[in-house]
Amino acid sequence: MFQIVRKECLNPTVTRMDIAAPRIAAKAQPGQFVILRVDEKGERIPLTVADFDPAAGTVTVIFQIVGLTTEKLNRLQVGDSLQDFVGPLGRPTETEGLQKVAIVGGGVGCAIAYPVAKKLHLQGAEVHSIVGFRSRELVILEEEFRRVSDRFVLMSDDGTAGEKGLVTDALKALIESGEHYDRVIAIGPLIMMKFVCALTKTYEIPTTVSMNPIMIDGTGMCGGCRLTVGGETRFACVDGPDFDGHLVDFDEAMERGALYRPIERERHEHFCRLLQGGN
Repeated sequence: MFQIVRKECLNPTVTRMDIAAPRIAAKAQPGQFVILRVDEKGERIPLTVADFDPAAGTVTVIFQIVGLTTEKLNRLQVGDSLQDFVGPLGRPTETEGLQKVAIVGGGVGCAIAYPVAKKLHLQGAEVHSIVGFRSRELVILEEEFRRVSDRFVLMSDDGTAGEKGLVTDALKALIESGEHYDRVIAIGPLIMMKFVCALTKTYEIPTTVSMNPIMIDGTGMCGGCRLTVGGETRFACVDGPDFDGHLVDFDEAMERGALYRPIERERHEHFCRLLQGGN
């Protein structure tokens, strides 16, 4: 069993947890993920490693409460344990040799982007972080990003945090001001990554994206996480989750990602009604 040693509410729908998992903490790298089960009857869900502390033997996950399993997970408290916590899975983000990088994060995707920015900073690279949220109340990890970024730009849709606008607006402004990046690493909603890649392609800047499709076993056996990259089928769990963003078929990924949302929403709402004594 994997005990929860710390829990923190980052915003109304996003929670951070530190899980005691010494063997995973000893091997985890930015960009990798774990698969967990809340209880023995629960479904398996992937969560990206948001941070890790080998000395303390803990792995940090940050998740958004969007469905039945994340609702159950969020109801656990410090001292409770998870049934399963497997990892690290997937390929680490490639950072070697990069001297100047723009990290672009959107929403809860910033939880994935932060450890990458941190690793690049520790390697001595110049890191420009651009993060975007819908509004101030949804901002997460602002101080953490500031500590590891040579330049930090906060954007919000409504202007209540940082500058009003999209992350692509900020990225374009930096590029046109003369900033030259070895690579752009974009992590967030599919639609955000699609438009970041459309922008960077016009400037011929190599761009990496982190894909988080439907995933079950995490070993490439089920095929649920398949993507089309460069016209060929790839599996996010074993070939990724990082891919060349200029080769990803985002439209197909968005269509597949929406398949089970109505069912998941119904299960989530039913679970909440049961807890509230509803019919």
